[in-house]
Amino acid sequence: MATLLRYYTFSLVFTAACFGLGLWYAIASSDSLGAILSILWIILILSILEVSLSFDNAVVNATVLREMDEVWQQRFLVWGIAIAVFGTRIVFPLAIVAVAANIGPIEAIDLSLNDPERYEQIVSGAHVGIAGFGGAFLSMVGLKFFFDADKDVHWIGAIERQLVKVSSLPAIEIALLMSVIWFISAQLPDDVALTFLTAGIGGLITFIAVDALGEYLNMREEAKKASGVVMRSGLGGFLYLEVLDASFSFDGVIGAFALSNNMVIIALGLSIGAMFVRSMTIHLVRAGTLAQYRYLEHGAFWAIIALGAIMLTSAIVHIPETITGLIGVTLIGISFWWSLRHNKREAAASPTG
Repeated sequence: MATLLRYYTFSLVFTAACFGLGLWYAIASSDSLGAILSILWIILILSILEVSLSFDNAVVNATVLREMDEVWQQRFLVWGIAIAVFGTRIVFPLAIVAVAANIGPIEAIDLSLNDPERYEQIVSGAHVGIAGFGGAFLSMVGLKFFFDADKDVHWIGAIERQLVKVSSLPAIEIALLMSVIWFISAQLPDDVALTFLTAGIGGLITFIAVDALGEYLNMREEAKKASGVVMRSGLGGFLYLEVLDASFSFDGVIGAFALSNNMVIIALGLSIGAMFVRSMTIHLVRAGTLAQYRYLEHGAFWAIIALGAIMLTSAIVHIPETITGLIGVTLIGISFWWSLRHNKREAAASPTG
């Protein structure tokens, strides 16, 4: 218990601080006990929603992070969480409002605090573009994992083996994703179809650029190291993880408006969730959990493909965030259980029993 607690101590302290700020804000802005409790309740629900939507994010973060050296691991855990909490959960929605309404950042902050209804309308109005960009990027993250000719461990074998077989076809995953993006854009009205298509292509190009940068830096690392395991380049992995985290946060930021249109409340709730995702990432890396449970990352990448598909589809039809979170948690839970089954069978078949 003590070992487990050390991974989450800072998150628990951060949570207490956020609820303290939430209580102070609630008392300052409300004059009834019911309103104060309502604000605190929404902060709690938002934090739980963020964790449920981003648990697969923690698993994928750990997959990339374990291949980076300790210096860049620490930089991601320190700088990365600052970017995740303050950048994508606070600055990102303000930037959307500033660009969409053609106003300055100060005016955007003033709008969020003094006219939350208008603020919500502007952010929600940008949903089609966000869905296209985030959905495309996340889909490529998941597809790249399964369209890999060197992949020899399979969880859902009937599907994953077939994906490995066709992975030798050049850019097959890009062609598949572009077909989906085009099909969805064809179902949209003309005034938003181009926005969705452009955003989707932007998400695809961003993934290719970040992935290519990582590969280039990896090749430089290979040239420097004469032997041993080549660690994933720090800068390339860092940029990859930051874009990945931003793509995950899109869904949570937009979904938060279903509970509140107050920027302060949303920021507090989502920041708590983001901090626990950081703790889960550290736990998975330090404890070597991915090595112990061989199908866990498979479940996470299937969850990412599901989330990417849901984000793309949300341009046409709204899908409740609760369902999105449940799909991810369910896939990871089943893959964890399947890993336990595998471990028990391996133990029973070994000479030592």
